[in-house]
Amino acid sequence: MAAYTHALEALADPTRRAVWERLRAGPLPVGKVAEGLAVSRPAVSQHLKVLRDAGLVEEERAGTRHLYRVAPRGLVPLREYLDRFWGDVLEAFRLEASKPGRKPRRRK
Repeated sequence: MAAYTHALEALADPTRRAVWERLRAGPLPVGKVAEGLAVSRPAVSQHLKVLRDAGLVEEERAGTRHLYRVAPRGLVPLREYLDRFWGDVLEAFRLEASKPGRKPRRRK
């Protein structure tokens, strides 16, 4: 299975996306991540495990606390996968724009 598949599967769950997005601002302990979510703290821990296994989150131990942060390297395979689509779209646009008889449209 391709590396980007794990990231897509992990982020497919709306609760996991919410957990992951909370970590964008910086490292947080599980309790802070769980604040205000409609799931229990143990459920948030499970979501963090899935995100960690997918390479999207890193865990750091600070004494008895576990701090979680976004793992930027984990986005690389997903970004490369999505960039291939962008390249395909640009190539399709280039081919369409270069068809004979195609007149460029002017903006008003």
